[in-house]
Amino acid sequence: MAAIPETNKFKLFNDPIYGFIALSSPLVFDIIEHPTFQRLRRITQLGLSYLVYPGANHTRFHHALGSMYLMERAVEILRSKGHAISSEEKEAVCIAILLHDIGHGPFSHALEHTLVDGVSHESISIQLMESLDGLFQGQLTMARAIFEDKYPKRFLHQLISSQLDMDRLDYLRRDAFYTGVTEGSVNSERLLSMLQVHNDELVIEAKGISSVEKFLVARSMMYWQVYLHKAVLSAETLLVRILDRAVELAQGGTPLFASSALDAFLKNKPSATDFAQDSQWLERFVLLDDADILGAIKEWTLHADPVLSELSQRLVDRRLFRIQFLKQPLSDAKRQKAIIALAEQKNCSPEVAAYFLHEGVSSNIPYKSDADQIHLLQKNGTLVTLAEAAEILTGDMLSQRITRYFVCWPKEYSAESLYL
Repeated sequence: MAAIPETNKFKLFNDPIYGFIALSSPLVFDIIEHPTFQRLRRITQLGLSYLVYPGANHTRFHHALGSMYLMERAVEILRSKGHAISSEEKEAVCIAILLHDIGHGPFSHALEHTLVDGVSHESISIQLMESLDGLFQGQLTMARAIFEDKYPKRFLHQLISSQLDMDRLDYLRRDAFYTGVTEGSVNSERLLSMLQVHNDELVIEAKGISSVEKFLVARSMMYWQVYLHKAVLSAETLLVRILDRAVELAQGGTPLFASSALDAFLKNKPSATDFAQDSQWLERFVLLDDADILGAIKEWTLHADPVLSELSQRLVDRRLFRIQFLKQPLSDAKRQKAIIALAEQKNCSPEVAAYFLHEGVSSNIPYKSDADQIHLLQKNGTLVTLAEAAEILTGDMLSQRITRYFVCWPKEYSAESLYL
């Protein structure tokens, strides 16, 4: 019998941002081909943002490949400047960035607050990397160490997770491209060319300060125009309320249409301890994607429960809640007054009305000066912090956190009628 030819593992992805992306090794090819990674094709990068920006349908698969491309460029640039990065280290850091978002679920942040109890996507990413490492017989051990900041060369971890990492460089440029928000676009190649390593720390050459400041401005603009856009916040709020109600009904014994994986999460809402003690939760998690949530919500529009059906119909039809920003959170008295007024107008109980009034908070800080700061390497070999060297974003402009409280309710009711 003739031998079966091996699969050609040299593949090219045609990316609209960077052009052709070549896979750097057979191991990278095998990881991308694995079902756990292919699942990222079915999870959108920006969740419900497509309800505001119709082009924002790109996936976490796109973002992971783009981040890996930028990582390869960063390694090449640092090598050209005399920094030793072995072939094994290059492969490992590329795998680490490729898998950095592997633990995201569908509509990640809404899921983290409703279907699981205190389980972050970062912790799930680590668990999935451990699982894949076992499957690939220890070939991901170095990638895991770099990802978890346990590898001796700390600058490799900073390329994955810092205030100027490959993750942020890709998602800002990619999200700006797909949403059409040009203010968020960054010159990633210019920033990459300014990378340096000093005393095992990732730094930026001082002449790149204007590019760093533009990057921070772009990031801030993307937060307010895309990630924290008022209609996006309203849509995500509606999704959270739908899942909250679905969890309540499922745990109360009410039958709900759901995939087997979604059904398990609705009925149990597993905690971090559950994930650690029972590997089946991780297996169920990787079966979840956007289709599970959206398919269920579409079916729930016909459910006998009036709360679940109305909330679901609103999201399907894009009849989002009105949103009003507040200077401070609602007082208990004002909240209760609004719920009672809403209950009277909807002719329902206050307990039901509470599902149609939701409070939240959004905040953004361009640069965390108390965290892992961005350092600039001057020509004389000394380091200065970005806060010290900033030319445009000085003082509060650089590190002031902006916090906005908000309240949402159905548009057919005026703020005055709810005493808001």
